[in-house]
Amino acid sequence: MTARRRVLLDCDPGHDDAIAILLAAASPALELVGITTVAGNQTLEKTTLNARRVCSVAGIVDVPIAAGCDRPLAREPVVAADIHGASGLDGVDWPEPTVSLDPRHGVDLIVEAARSGDGPLTLIAVGPLTNVATALRRSPEIAGRIERLSIMGGAIGLGNTTPSAEFNIHFDPEAAEEVFRAGIPITLVPLEVTHLALATESVLARIAALDTPVARMSVALMRFFAQTYLRVFGFEAPAVHDPCAVAAVIDPAIVPARRMNVAIDTESSLSLGRTVCDVHAKTGRKPNADVGVDLDVDRLWDEMIVALETYGRS
Repeated sequence: MTARRRVLLDCDPGHDDAIAILLAAASPALELVGITTVAGNQTLEKTTLNARRVCSVAGIVDVPIAAGCDRPLAREPVVAADIHGASGLDGVDWPEPTVSLDPRHGVDLIVEAARSGDGPLTLIAVGPLTNVATALRRSPEIAGRIERLSIMGGAIGLGNTTPSAEFNIHFDPEAAEEVFRAGIPITLVPLEVTHLALATESVLARIAALDTPVARMSVALMRFFAQTYLRVFGFEAPAVHDPCAVAAVIDPAIVPARRMNVAIDTESSLSLGRTVCDVHAKTGRKPNADVGVDLDVDRLWDEMIVALETYGRS
């Protein structure tokens, strides 16, 4: 038996974050040691409540949830209510959460998990990178204790928030710049990969067939997400971004990647927040990330269905 990989999920739930939580908590390949929340898709208060809501429905009761940073390092927050709704998780009539909030600050939870003697830590960051950057500012030595950082964010080509920038990086580009300069092994899962992870009707049918509270919650979330993706982007099915960064940790073969240098634009009015990916090694800068270039879509959804099935048995 291969030992499970210790992971901490930093997120801003968010519809696709909710699915990422379910995958990270249930995968037999992972040991989820914490969930930290950050402002992004909605305010910190709402993203934290949403993490508690998802974990309450799923019965994820033994994983601490800690609230982190409520704003970017150097900018005012601009949330994504046009995509995720007023609550950040519209589409479900949520009961009162039963899972409590850990009293620690999310940044402290990241630092403590990295320092723990329980084994190497992999960070999975599927929201803005404010918490991660703040943890590195506070305790720079943890960079050497993080085995890998799997990031959902950025794009090699077109963005989804501006023509150049993806939402998570654009929300806090200064944080992203600091993280990419920290020397941590990074897997970047960009839009080119996550736009392949579509929750199609056949996928939703597989989930609905499980007929459990968690499956019904997941389908309801994806139905709402589908409406906004059709309205805003013209997609026929929603792109479920964040589980891709989890899947890249479960098995890197799910997200084939290429080594390249990634720089973050923090200054240009035209391309603020762009992940400048040196695909053809034109700059001479040392590669600092493994950048996803494809996705094994069938394998991703197979992993997701297996994970969702576990909640029905609990």
